[in-house]
Parts: sequence; C-alpha cells; structure tokens
Amino acid sequence: MKSPKEISLEKKIRKKLKGRTLEAAAILFQDPEIKLLQDYANTVSIKRLGFNDHGPVHMRTVALNGITIVNLLHTGGIQLTLEQEDIGTVEDSSVAILMAAFLHDVGMTVGRDGHENAGAILAMPILNRMLDILYRKEPDKQIILRSLVIECILGHMATQQIHSREAGVILIADGCDMEKGRARIPILLSTESRVGDIHKYSSASIEKVRIDQGKKRPVRIEVDMNDSIGFYQIEEVLFRKIKASPIKEFIELYAWVIGKEMKCYL
Repeated sequence: MKSPKEISLEKKIRKKLKGRTLEAAAILFQDPEIKLLQDYANTVSIKRLGFNDHGPVHMRTVALNGITIVNLLHTGGIQLTLEQEDIGTVEDSSVAILMAAFLHDVGMTVGRDGHENAGAILAMPILNRMLDILYRKEPDKQIILRSLVIECILGHMATQQIHSREAGVILIADGCDMEKGRARIPILLSTESRVGDIHKYSSASIEKVRIDQGKKRPVRIEVDMNDSIGFYQIEEVLFRKIKASPIKEFIELYAWVIGKEMKCYL
C-alpha cells in the first residue's frame, strides 16, 4: 500500500506530464516489481544500515525534481543531449529521466557500496519490458534509452564521469532531496553515535529545497536551513553533484540559515 506522501508526489508528477511521459509514469507508479524493490531498498538502507530514505518517497521526489529541472531547461531554451544530437526529443529524455529516477537506488537492496552498479543490473529487465511497451515500434529508441537510463543510474553518486545532460539532471535531482523529512526515521531509530551521523543531522537541518526559474540561468535552487550544520549537506553532497553535472552552467545555487544572510554558490 502506498503512503499519503507517495500519492501526493505522484499527483504532482502527473501535473507536469503529458503524452508518452504520462504513460511512462503510469507504468512506473503501478509496477509491482519496482514497488517491492523500492520498499526493500528502504528496509536495507534505514533498518539495517542506518542511512537516509532510499525508497519510494525518495525516488518519487527525485522524479519530481528531475521533471521540474527538465521543464525549466526547456523553457529556458536549453536542449538535452538527445535533442541536441538529433537522436531523440525532450519527451524521450523525460521518459529516460523518469525511469532513472524510479530505479536509481534499487541497488540499495544489495548494499550501500557500489549500489549504483547493482542498481544497473537490477534495472535492466525492468527497462527492457517497459521500453518494449513504450517504444514497441521504435527499436532504435529502445536501445538508446536503455543505455541512457543505465548511465543515469551509474552516474547518480558522482563517483564516475557522466556525459549526457540527462544524467546530469538525475545527479542534481537526487542531490536536491535533502529536506529534513528524509532523515527523520534514521534519527528516531538511532541509539548510539556512529560514523556517518553528520549526513543525518545535516540533512535534518534542511527545511526546504526550492527548484524554480532562475534570474541569470534557467534553474535556481534555494535551500532554507534551521542550522549552519546544513552547509555540510550542501557543500559535500549537493554542490559536489552540481559540479560534476553536465548542466552545471545552467544552475544557480543559493543557501541560507533562516534569518541570516543568503550565500551564493553559483
């Protein structure tokens, strides 16, 4: 059964989609294998390893962030790589980004170390059957989008170089999910101090992340914090991912502790 948060996120995602992207979302929302993988990823991440949310809410949040970024880039006249290279459309890119968002952390079902590689393996049969439905009469697109989604999954930790703007969108969309709700359960379950707690507590200080139209660049990201420990989350996670992203030049990044001066990173 889906949580109220999952249902709310799905409604927000649907409002931003049409055509084939809406069809892709409908499949992703209802696929039982994806749901089981997402739920189990959270079990491993939170209960066994003590990490933040890596389950259905996180992956839907990344999908919403990704589609929001794509729409802002498109509004700003920026083409994604498939369109830029004349081998696909912004709709194709959006389908790939949706699929990657829903599958990028399924490797957490295996463990944290190298979970992006495990995720690529687990995602392959799902991608094959989904793309066969969405692009049955376009086998070339199936091949291209499968590889693109795998690049997005492998690249979402900024541990290896990515080369498409689509993968760059996923990288930043993932980094933007750092509001305090993502750390709530691990903090409640924690009984003793351990290495890595800085990620939980810095995430817990993030009140709000907004992704809107920029003033000088197409995409503006603003982060509100209740404590300066949140700068660790921004500088060690989000900013590092933005720097590694092929869409870095189109991003503005601002952060502030509420009531104090706003800091501009990009």
